Amino acid sequence: MSKLMIFYINYESSGARGKKVAFCLPGSLGSAKTDFSPQLASLGSKNLEVISWDPPGYGESRPPSRDFSGNFFVRDSQVAANFMKVVLNYNTYSLLGWSDGGITALQMALSYPERVEKLVVWGANAFIDEKDVKLYNNIRDINKWSERMRKPMENLYGMKYFKSKWEEWIDAMTLLSFRDGGYVLKGDLSTISCPTLIIHGKKDPMVGEYHAQYLHENIKGSQLYVMEDGKHNLHLKYVDEFNKLVSDFLHK
Repeated sequence: MSKLMIFYINYESSGARGKKVAFCLPGSLGSAKTDFSPQLASLGSKNLEVISWDPPGYGESRPPSRDFSGNFFVRDSQVAANFMKVVLNYNTYSLLGWSDGGITALQMALSYPERVEKLVVWGANAFIDEKDVKLYNNIRDINKWSERMRKPMENLYGMKYFKSKWEEWIDAMTLLSFRDGGYVLKGDLSTISCPTLIIHGKKDPMVGEYHAQYLHENIKGSQLYVMEDGKHNLHLKYVDEFNKLVSDFLHK
């Protein structure tokens, strides 16, 4: 017997509905507001609708609580594709994926190539290795985070839910690192055919540059843009540069 999964999905949008739409996918425990407010505020236009969601179990897309069992990236990609087609009635769109959202975006490009017009990912990886797991465990204790990094998540979730789900995420990522050689995608990156832009922050403490290089080398015809001063949240810190880069890519 198949299991029917029903989710309440919260989303935000800006710009005019028309020929072009960009669907923004947040990072781990992220939401439309926490992860894409600057893009929702200034990237949308009369020629581009910008949409972002709170993935199942994140932000205001609760209940149910977040489920990190199995390969949740594949599951998120399925829910996201159905959301865009069934709820918002979009057959084609571009994807902007950050961090975990970048992995989901890559999976959507693999699973639904006919729907993805263009792909932009940053702070994303296709595999999880020992260095990644070590890094995740180094930031397991949220009490050691700076207040600036911790406060938005505490405000969104409350300390108990945030702490619990953050630790569950680290445990889930560790488990994924032992499966299929740590490769978290279902499909071969070389089959991605849509125009792809990979952005990497040179000073990203969460995702090494070798991940961006791997994506660039394995996605045919992809472009790689490195922000010399960029960190993991480069789209939030360098809003104007990021938005122009993405806008130019989506409109050309």
